[in-house]
Formats: sequence, C-alpha cells, structure tokens
Amino acid sequence: MPDSAPRPTADEEWENLLHQWRTQPTAQPRPFFYNRVRARLTGEVARGPQPLPVWLRWPSYAVMLGIILLLSGDGAVERSVEPANHYQIYSGGR
Repeated sequence: MPDSAPRPTADEEWENLLHQWRTQPTAQPRPFFYNRVRARLTGEVARGPQPLPVWLRWPSYAVMLGIILLLSGDGAVERSVEPANHYQIYSGGR
C-alpha cells in the first residue's frame, strides 16, 4: 500500500480554516438596504403623530378590550348583594 500524505492535526485544520476566513474580502452592505431604511424613516417622520393609537384603530382590539372590561368582575355596574348566610340579630319579638 502506498503511503498517503500525512493528515494535518486538528490544530493545523483550525489554523487553515482561520487563515481562509482572514483572506476573504470583507462583506459590504448592499446599498439598497440603506435607501429603504432612509425612505422608511423619513416617511414615518413626515406622517406625524396619529390621533389614535394603532391598537385602538383596529376594531377587533377595541371590541376585545371592551369585553374584557365588561367581564372583569369588578361589579361597578351591579349593586352589591348581601350574602345569603348572614346572621340577623333576633330582637325577641319586639
């Protein structure tokens, strides 16, 4: 059997990989990304503040909030009911 070339050690493999990474050119950001970000930022500034918050402009969120407040159980709308097992003082027929 012919002798094959000696296999590099783990440290040599890591060094080769790191050397390959160092020799690669650095990645440059794509120019259209910055154009889109800049356009979006200027568009948001140009619109100005909205009269209502975003979640309130969506009817489903407003309805859900109303249902939660209605069913919250605070009992502010209903009058309080006395418990059925409260004790009454017996006055002895007076």
